[in-house]
Amino acid sequence: MKDVASVADLRLTNQKHHYRAVIPSRALIGCRENDFIGKHALIGSFLTFSFSTLHIWILFRSPSNSHSVQLQSGGAVLPSDSSMDLVLNVADHYVLTPYVYPSSWSEEGAVRQILSLLVLTNLGAAVLYLGLGAISYFCIFDHTLMKHPHFLENQVWREIKYAMTSLPWISLPTVALFFAEVRGYSKLYDNVSDHPLGWTGFVLSVVSFLFFTDMCIYWIHRFLHHKSIYKLFHKPHHIWKVPTPFASHAFHPVDGFLQGLPYHIYPFLFPLHKVLYLALYVFVNIWTISIHDGDYRVPRLFTPFINGSAHHTDHHLFFDYNYGQYFTLWDRLGGSYRHPSALMGRVRWSW
Repeated sequence: MKDVASVADLRLTNQKHHYRAVIPSRALIGCRENDFIGKHALIGSFLTFSFSTLHIWILFRSPSNSHSVQLQSGGAVLPSDSSMDLVLNVADHYVLTPYVYPSSWSEEGAVRQILSLLVLTNLGAAVLYLGLGAISYFCIFDHTLMKHPHFLENQVWREIKYAMTSLPWISLPTVALFFAEVRGYSKLYDNVSDHPLGWTGFVLSVVSFLFFTDMCIYWIHRFLHHKSIYKLFHKPHHIWKVPTPFASHAFHPVDGFLQGLPYHIYPFLFPLHKVLYLALYVFVNIWTISIHDGDYRVPRLFTPFINGSAHHTDHHLFFDYNYGQYFTLWDRLGGSYRHPSALMGRVRWSW
């Protein structure tokens, strides 16, 4: 069926890139049923999970030695010095213990840890979102996009208000996962030498983290576009058809938590260095902001593989394409890949 909806011929200008996109005024909500679960995507998901489990398999197969990760009977990694998370430990030492909590409250107490994590999680989320978002907005974002017909009145303020309202709600279930990590139920470890593969295992963790979380977010994101739940949870994020960096975290709380869940699940399934986990957590926030900044510059060699801002802009405009987070792999396997309109000139859209 062609020309199912009227179209608006719009010019989007971004630095040296000019393109015309023919945008359906009534986009299809949800995924096409005949390709929702493609066999190639399922095979790819299985291979990614298998790769991610490779280094944990080696961990259990390796003979016991001084460099092995120590495991509890439940499979959790024992912290080398305490069960305190690095950030919580620093906050306790410099602020919370001397200035906030009474001396009768032990640093190991569950109630104190939960309250501390709740404050630190909300504070950290706000600082990352507002700080990195502001840098991207003022230094990278193309402000000419604000003249786009689909750019809403007071949109930047509305994005910030929506995000800052949602983040505290997202933090509630997130703190439960952080608390489990702090209590030693994850596979986080302190020293590179704790892993049987040493630095090789450290590097493998980065690769498996990116591919595992990218795979999970692809399926979660695609599921959120299903017509039965799209309007309930994911539609608020698509209000911003021409997003700014501040739209990056402007999610419904359920949507935001579900799309962030793979980052928290990973260290419960696979060994991961504590400092690396923090670095990756900051990285994914930077990446999430970057794919909403309207800067389409990606080295030509990587354009077919990296799901950058140009790809994600088309996702906001056309809805049921480019669900991936970092890579285009899962969209290609799942039949939902769309070459960015910004990189190929005039696009004629039809069903």
